[in-house]
Amino acid sequence: MRATGIVRRIDDLGRVVIPKEIRKTLRIREGDPLEIFTAKDGEVILKKYSPIGELNEFAQEYAETLGETLGFGVVVTDLDSIIAVSKLPKKDYKEKSISDDLEQLIENREPKHVKDSKLISLHKDDAMDYVSQAIIPIVSSSGDCIGSISMVCKEAEGLSETDEKILKIAANFLGKQVQ
Repeated sequence: MRATGIVRRIDDLGRVVIPKEIRKTLRIREGDPLEIFTAKDGEVILKKYSPIGELNEFAQEYAETLGETLGFGVVVTDLDSIIAVSKLPKKDYKEKSISDDLEQLIENREPKHVKDSKLISLHKDDAMDYVSQAIIPIVSSSGDCIGSISMVCKEAEGLSETDEKILKIAANFLGKQVQ
């Protein structure tokens, strides 16, 4: 944990303002849920809550099953970072912050199936060594957009409509796992 040098007072309702710079850096927006932890030494820790992050292990197993079955790279994200990867180098994807373009696509609940020059980087340093991709936002049963699932293909024939439908089923299934 590192100190920021910023000190805030608690108001009469028990509220503390998180400085704008920190909210921007950590991608915390108005209405975002925060989890509260306490430590024995009096620390209070706020952590951005990720409903799909709680399915981390399950999402990883699901991504691996999809990747092995279809033979394509699979990436599952929450609203901030990549939480599961299959058939792609984990060190290049896992736990990386998602790109601004992907964040916008998720926020707009916009599914994408693209090829070649219209590819969307999954994270800021994505080499994009694939030729086609499908990205489907994951929407929870309560209607909140909680992340995305992507499939990427390195072969020239790219992803088919059937592959995209399978990805939509996967997104729907993952969304139903979140309470």
